[in-house]
Amino acid sequence: MIRAITMSAWSNTPLKTGKALPLLRPLLLGLLLLQAACAPVSDDTLRIGLASAPITLDPRFATDATSSRINRLLYARLVDFDDRQLPVPSLADWQVLTPTHYRFRLRDVGAREFHTGQRLTAGDVKATYDAVLDPATASPHRATLAMIRRIEVVDADTIDFHLSKADLLFPGYLVIGILPAVQMTAGHPFNQQPIGSGPFRFVAWPEEGRLQLLRRSDQQRLSFIQVSDATVRVLKLLRGEVDMLQNDLSPELVGYLQKRQGIEVSRARGSNFTYLGFNLEDGVTGEADVRRAIAMAIDRRSVIRYVMGDAASPASALLPPSHWAGNPQLAAIPYDPDAARALLARHGYSPQRPLKISYKTSTNAFRVRLATVLQSQLKAVGIDMDLRTYDWGTFYGDIKAGNFQMFSLSWVGIKTPDIFRYAFHSDAMPPNGANRGRFRDQAVDRLIEVAADADTLDAQAAAYRQLQQRLLETLPYVPLWYEDHVFVARKGITDYALSLDGNYDGLLTVRYAPR
Repeated sequence: MIRAITMSAWSNTPLKTGKALPLLRPLLLGLLLLQAACAPVSDDTLRIGLASAPITLDPRFATDATSSRINRLLYARLVDFDDRQLPVPSLADWQVLTPTHYRFRLRDVGAREFHTGQRLTAGDVKATYDAVLDPATASPHRATLAMIRRIEVVDADTIDFHLSKADLLFPGYLVIGILPAVQMTAGHPFNQQPIGSGPFRFVAWPEEGRLQLLRRSDQQRLSFIQVSDATVRVLKLLRGEVDMLQNDLSPELVGYLQKRQGIEVSRARGSNFTYLGFNLEDGVTGEADVRRAIAMAIDRRSVIRYVMGDAASPASALLPPSHWAGNPQLAAIPYDPDAARALLARHGYSPQRPLKISYKTSTNAFRVRLATVLQSQLKAVGIDMDLRTYDWGTFYGDIKAGNFQMFSLSWVGIKTPDIFRYAFHSDAMPPNGANRGRFRDQAVDRLIEVAADADTLDAQAAAYRQLQQRLLETLPYVPLWYEDHVFVARKGITDYALSLDGNYDGLLTVRYAPR
């Protein structure tokens, strides 16, 4: 995703504290009755079940995770990333002619041809980025690219980007899928009928929850089918109505599927960062002692082991330690309920006189189960967490508007460390960024600027490591964990590789080879 503006929220169906429902118990009879109905759908289309449908297939506007992951299949981009999240050539390689002048040369690769047969040229690159930068387009990615002063086509294969200021991270921003200029000029509805040059071509989108693509290399058909309820997705997998599932499954469902004949489950470590966020302008959550007490009251390792089935790893920062700008030296926040009680006692709170905090979340039964576990852990130190649940649109609208005390979300698919400016700089309050907690800290602002002005990646990485140390000290977020990825498929589905950020690139190679 482009700076991963979209988050995956925690959920909302309320459960009674301390009485986590076994999700499968009421469903086992139905599952058993359906065992005889597991014949796959007869055509040769591979079907992947998704928790949410894409919102738009126009990369100029996509911010949600599903749209961004599918657009990655439909459109080629100038730049991609390696395992350390450093930018590498995709459609183009580049030269730094001056600190504010980058020259990109389009490579002679398969992605140079749009699905219409037109050749992708530097003119298409300029038209795509000019559209994003045009205020009239209202692209949510415009702010990321605001340092672009001018774009110049040198020839059909060469394009120059002139910047208003030097930025070592600049190549990593050029990850928007390239659209054909002719169709853009004609006002083509890319959001519903995409035309790209990626490895998959659009076939049809007959309804919101059923998107059909064609893999160009071998004409393999693929269908994305939205099934919001995780249990229903599993039922459809068992019945052969879908062939594959990725993520958005509870540990109970994953454990159940691991025991099923004819089903294969694979896992991989992920980089999606889950955290608690706070309103720093609130009289309660604006107190550093309160946030620190919350951080020390949470037993992350027990939650990960017993609730998440070891399908996550504890986090101390937004960037994982393996990232080139990550900080592997950060100390983990200790689980120390006694210290948490002592901090709260400074402000007159105790289990007998609890602090009351409202916690907002959206809809997903497993996420609410996690929330109720946190609710129980906070109660033990003297915090009564009022769990409030809303539909996604209402919840996310409240978070963007700053209408909350505490919430939890996940940053998905983070690539470049400019996320720190977007999420924590005092100039990034909505609508100018995602500093939704209204966090203000001069030291953080200074380190963000030091990183931006660094003249080498090593110096920049050092500044970002100091920045992450400062964020751990001030806790505008309480880091929780990086969630693993899981892929579940019927036997015979092979050659799917999970990625660190949970994209769908495994669909480039996946195949069905019945045994």
